[in-house]
Amino acid sequence: MIVPFAELPSSSRVWIYPSHRKFTPEELPQITEALTAFIERWTAHNEALEASFEIRYDRFIVIGLNQEKVAASGCSIDASVHFIQQLEKEFDLMLLDKLNVDFWQGTVLQHKSIPDFKAMVKARSVASSTIVFNHLVASKGEYIDSWEIEAHSSWQRRFF
Repeated sequence: MIVPFAELPSSSRVWIYPSHRKFTPEELPQITEALTAFIERWTAHNEALEASFEIRYDRFIVIGLNQEKVAASGCSIDASVHFIQQLEKEFDLMLLDKLNVDFWQGTVLQHKSIPDFKAMVKARSVASSTIVFNHLVASKGEYIDSWEIEAHSSWQRRFF
């Protein structure tokens, strides 16, 4: 059962899927439609899950699930990963590759491999105050408070 993302409690579980590229204007409505259809039929043990999604910066898919109502099961989580894999194939995206760093460089959103990000740190192209995206957040509350943070407060701090 899909609900507005804003109505999910802060304790809701979130999964963030960063894309290696921006979604095109033609892809956005198609991805939105696919996400809506998936969330509307998403279940755990034949019970509808209260969930939602948002697409941020035309680049990140964020799925939220209110586990206070019905908790995700292994099968329902597998179904969501399978759905994301389908999106990857259909739109030629990379959404499950976690060995990258997303960050702001001025007003430009960057997506770099970890070795490339380390090289940028070494070359002083990015600073410890650079805003990075912490895709490891687990709840909606953490997502709101700690998704975009300075690198020195993130797991990337070890590169400085």
